[in-house]
Amino acid sequence: MTAAVHYEARPANPGWLKRAEAWLDDRGRPAWIVAMVLGFVFFWPIGLFLLAYMIWSKRMFGASCRQNRARNRNRGSCQSYRHGFNAMRPSGNSAFDAYKADTLRRLEDEQKSFEEFLQRLREARDKSEFDQFMDERATSAQDVKDEKEDA
Repeated sequence: MTAAVHYEARPANPGWLKRAEAWLDDRGRPAWIVAMVLGFVFFWPIGLFLLAYMIWSKRMFGASCRQNRARNRNRGSCQSYRHGFNAMRPSGNSAFDAYKADTLRRLEDEQKSFEEFLQRLREARDKSEFDQFMDERATSAQDVKDEKEDA
């Protein structure tokens, strides 16, 4: 009998902000509050930023990340590392693994097609806005030329 070991998928070298966030999450809500108060004491925009971040990420009013992590061990943590590589691990069932690989490949193709569609939409919108700008510019230049001829 072997015990299941749960690993969190984390980047090899997270930035100092991610490390600080993980460190504060490990110590819970009081650490976040202390960091916010110290931010207000030393440089008020930092405290304001931490307050806004705590409210936006639901660290202020929701259950603490430590409680969530303990409760939802299999689903990941409060951090942004929860999109791990578990989907690519083989399950041991070859039929299911083939189905999963086919489905993931199909979803990746759909995502790529959708992103290309969005890019074409953005380009069309940009082109129409540019054409409208050029038309307005030509119209205003023609109006200025007509006014000079009238004077």
